[in-house]
Amino acid sequence: MTNLISTDVLKRRIENSEELIILDVRTNEEWDEFHLPGAIHIPLHELESRLSEIECHKDCEIIVYCRSGGRSGQACMFLELSGFCKPVNLKGGISAW
Repeated sequence: MTNLISTDVLKRRIENSEELIILDVRTNEEWDEFHLPGAIHIPLHELESRLSEIECHKDCEIIVYCRSGGRSGQACMFLELSGFCKPVNLKGGISAW
């Protein structure tokens, strides 16, 4: 089961300058409109073919977000099945930001 993180907790962690791995799985158009600073952008439909780009973070917490939480939930399940230890879904997605 995928863990969730609220926007309030994530904002606090960003404000505290924690080293975070944040993955944005939205489309290129959504990314261009707004994205979290320092986020890695891999659209959900490209995640499987580009998994090697984040392979080095397999044992780290990866906070995943999309617009509302649906695609990021799918991405978290895929990451878990691919051996990633700690995918965390941003509850409500970037819309809750």
